[in-house]
Parts: sequence; structure tokens; C-alpha cells
Amino acid sequence: MTDIPRRAVSRTAKLAALPLGFAGRTVLGMGKRVTGLASDVISAEIQQRTAEQLFSVLGQLKGGAMKFGQALSVFEAALPEEIAAPYRQALTKLQEAAPPLPAATVHKVLAEQLGPDWRDRFVEFNDTPAAAASIGQVHRAIWRDPGYGPNGGPNHRDVAVKIQYPGAGDALLADLKQLSRLGGMFRAIQPGLDVKPLLVELRERITEELDYELEAESQRAFAAAYADDPDIYIPEVLDASPRVLITEWVEGIPLSEIIREGTEEQRDQAGRLMAELHLSAPMRAGLLHADPHPGNFRLLPDGRLGVIDFGAVARMPEGTPEPIGRIAALAIRGDADGVVAGLRAEGFISQTEPIDAQALLDYLQPMLTPVAEEEFRFTRAWLRAEAARLASPRSPAFQLSRQLNLPPAYLMIHRVTLGSIGVLCQLEAKAPYRAILERWLPGFAPVS
Repeated sequence: MTDIPRRAVSRTAKLAALPLGFAGRTVLGMGKRVTGLASDVISAEIQQRTAEQLFSVLGQLKGGAMKFGQALSVFEAALPEEIAAPYRQALTKLQEAAPPLPAATVHKVLAEQLGPDWRDRFVEFNDTPAAAASIGQVHRAIWRDPGYGPNGGPNHRDVAVKIQYPGAGDALLADLKQLSRLGGMFRAIQPGLDVKPLLVELRERITEELDYELEAESQRAFAAAYADDPDIYIPEVLDASPRVLITEWVEGIPLSEIIREGTEEQRDQAGRLMAELHLSAPMRAGLLHADPHPGNFRLLPDGRLGVIDFGAVARMPEGTPEPIGRIAALAIRGDADGVVAGLRAEGFISQTEPIDAQALLDYLQPMLTPVAEEEFRFTRAWLRAEAARLASPRSPAFQLSRQLNLPPAYLMIHRVTLGSIGVLCQLEAKAPYRAILERWLPGFAPVS
């Protein structure tokens, strides 16, 4: 059996070796400085070699390393082009590829979760996985459904059977513990990139993502909220147990493929629908889809956006907090004092520390350009420019950011928003994002 626990020693060794390789490259860089080689050349060489080793190891792993790689890959658009270009394909692979479980292991999990007669529930089951993710893999099958096919139609349908890797929980925790030691590597690739909050959040959500019955509950809530929706398609859940989830099969083009080779029309359509989903779900379903990497979405032949993974969701029964929309609208209108008052009330700014209201407005307005205009095209160049503006220690924006806090209640919304923007920039998608906010974001009054 080649399940996760048996590979734990090898996987941990690979992760542990990463900082050693990084240390060696840093020493190499210092040696070249003595010879007078330009520092920017040294930096670029260290960045590229670090990225090559990091992405290579992450791509070989299941468990937490792959989960982290998927989360990080949505930020690929913010990496410097000379680093992002050679490794874009490696990052994308993290979203949909992993070594498969042997058929015998798959059958054992199915027998444990569905009962010894599990085969009787399928007309056909393909032992070769159709896709793999961080904690499980997906098989295509034909489900025997007595309740389906009224009017004399067939009583079976194509399904996706998601099967959790044995030992996935222990592997996730072990990998994330190792990855938490690698912050220096990511700063070498992208100065200012702090991965620790992302790792903390991933650890906190492991328990939820390991429970496929909980995922089924979330998917059913989304499916009910978007039933017969002309733009968003949520596949029906047919059966669920703690480690097996069976849903309708979704036929469509993965967003990762559209990012690589899609037409402008496909990119724009996918971007618009992603924005619609993430902004409307809290109001319509009381939930936020919290895993916005391209592997979780398909562009269907009829133009709808299919969503296929609900392992990570945030429960928002009251919808998106109204202050987010209200403060964004104040910033677009140029009301510096109103912005300061709103941010203080929500805990983004200290109640006692003075702050330059105009400087704060100057800090925020470039981020809001996509919703200040009637239409906007997200691009990698725009995101890289914003990342450079916010991450450079010498920039006024960086200095001002040190006066801001991120209240815990807004952590998930912030992370999902950044991840969604990362995907929109990978798609280079143009859409009327302001109108989408006006429709779905509480407090975001129309801006003239």
C-alpha cells in the first residue's frame, strides 16, 4: 500500500531539506558579492533556484504540502515575471495532479465507507482516478440511481466519487508543521510575502476539510441557493460518508486550462462568473466559497461556471459584513475622514493612534481601481505593480500598512478576496466588477 503514512519519513525529509538548499544558495550569493557581481543578478539567481527547488518538491507531495501549494499557486500572478514564467506550469500542476492510490486501497476505502456491497451501487466504476487533490482523489463512475430517470429514462448517471487518502489528517498536520519553517524561502522569491497566516488558517480548517459529510452539507446548501441559476452550476450530492463523497459529474474546461490557452471571451466569462459566485454566495447561501484556486472551477459548454469542491467554506449567515462595502464606497468617493472613522470602528486602525487620513486614502485607492471604473481588466502586470507598491519597505504604502490591523473576523474574507484577485489576474479577465459589487455587496452604494 502506498498511502500517506508510509511515505511520511520520505516526505518530511524532502521538506526538511528545502531550507538547507536555500542556505547554500544564500552563501553562494554572499561569495559572489565578494567578487563584485551585481547584487540584483545575485538576487535573481537565488530567487530562480529557490523557486525551482520549492515548486519541484511541493509538486511531488500529497497532504499539507500540496494543499499549501494549491493555496499559494493562486498568488502566482504576483510573482516577478522572470520567476513566474518558467514555473507557471509547475504551479498549475499542483492544482490537479498527485500520485494516485492503488486500486486495492481505493476498493478498501469504498468497502469501509459504503459497505461490502459497494459495487452494487455502481453500474460502472473506473479504477483510474480522473483527478487528484491534496487530501483525496476523484474517480469517474456511473451511479445506479433508482430515483432517477422518470418518464422511462435511464436509472443511472455519471458521477464523481471523491475518496480520501488513508492517513490524510496526520499527513496534513505533519506537512504544515514543516512548511511553517520555510517562511524565509518565500521571502526570497517574493519579498514581503508572509505565508505564516496562510499556514495558520490551513491548519485551523483541516478538521472541516477532512469531513466529507460536512462538505456534502455545504454543497447541498450551495446547490439549493443556486438551483436553476443561469450562470452558476452546483452539482447535486448523491451520497456521502466521512471519507467518500459522490456527486454529479461536471463536464467542462478547467480554469487552469483556460488560464493557459483560453480565448479572451472564455477568460472574461470565467472571471465575471467567479466574481459573481464569491460576491453573491454570502447573501444567497449564507456561505463563502473559501478555496478559490482554478482547479475547483469548470467553464461548462453552456457558458455556466461549474463549482466542484466545497471542502473549504466560511459560514456567513448574516452575509458579507456591511462595513466592507460602505468603507470601499467612501474610499472611491474620496472621503478620507469617513474611511478613517469606518476603519477605526471595525478595528483596522487603533482607536488611539493618530493616522494621516489622506495618506490612508492614497494607500487604499489604487487597490480599488478595479471597482472604481465601470469595467476593468485584471492583469498580472497590475497585480505585480500593486505587490511591489505594498511590499517595498521604502514605499509610503509599506510604512502606512504598519499602522493597520486585520481583525480576526475579516481574515477569511481577506484571504479569499486576495486569492480570487490572483485568479482573475491569471485569467486577465475583463468584466463590470463595479456593477457586481453594487448588486451583491451590502453597503456598496452606486458610485457616480
